[in-house]
Amino acid sequence: MMERQPLVSLGDLAWDVLAKPDTMLLPGGDTTGRMELSGGGSAANLAVWARRSGYPATFVGKIGRDRFGELATAELQAEDVRTELIRSDAHPTGVILALIDRRGQRAMLTGQGADWELLPEELPRDVLRGARHLHLTAWSLFRDPPRAAALEAARLAKAAGATLSLDPGSFQMIQQLGRENFLGIVDDIPFDLMFPNADEARAMSGEDEPGRALSWLRARYPQALVVVKLDEDGAVLEGPAQPRIHVPATHDRLVDATGAGDAFGGAFLAEWLTHGNAGRAARLAVQVGGWVVSRFGARPPADAELAARLVPFRTAGGGA
Repeated sequence: MMERQPLVSLGDLAWDVLAKPDTMLLPGGDTTGRMELSGGGSAANLAVWARRSGYPATFVGKIGRDRFGELATAELQAEDVRTELIRSDAHPTGVILALIDRRGQRAMLTGQGADWELLPEELPRDVLRGARHLHLTAWSLFRDPPRAAALEAARLAKAAGATLSLDPGSFQMIQQLGRENFLGIVDDIPFDLMFPNADEARAMSGEDEPGRALSWLRARYPQALVVVKLDEDGAVLEGPAQPRIHVPATHDRLVDATGAGDAFGGAFLAEWLTHGNAGRAARLAVQVGGWVVSRFGARPPADAELAARLVPFRTAGGGA
């Protein structure tokens, strides 16, 4: 009998190019700034943060048979994330450009690499059937491929008893696809958890106020625990067995918001899958998310401060 893999994250593994100019970029002009290359991709980042938070994780995705793919894979494996990769000779490993302004907010330009070309017949079916939980990002749903592969992965995992989660990924991509089109896709997948940020919750619900957006999502998806990420206001969550609660953010100074939502989701899932306590999971998630935004990049090197934030949640009954 195959060993059951607790958390499987399916989707994008890419190479991040982070750029934070010192001054405003002008047409035809030049300036200095901070640049960094590192492994990225929303689904891969979530797997890293679940593992850093103490929960075994497997990443499933498609990369190019190229140097960027080798480097991105090596970074995942160095984080003790198991990899189940499909390698393509026809498509390069994806590259994501993150432009970060002086306030730390980011705008992303996502190249359409091999991660957008995953096909249903390429899925590692035994891994998906052995998952306790499958996480998808909406980047796997915005176009086809890879939509058919993501839907098949969800079907396989759910039929084998796994729970499912979704990060809606991008309010702009939801708008470009069309709200009703996106909702129609999501409606067909029995997600148990959703992690929209405030903009994504607004794009899905049509409600401007986060509390009303949460109520709309809960009515549309009554079986799902919905966790709305509110940046400097923390998070608000509600589910079938979870009364609505608000978890305040930390007081960390915003340096770079890149990957903060992925870190939040990975930490949340690690704690929720371990203890089944959504409030406790959200408290860990805001601690991890706060640590990430106070540093540069989606996966800054772990340090003593991060370890100290994790300790209370790794002790029996801690973080309650």
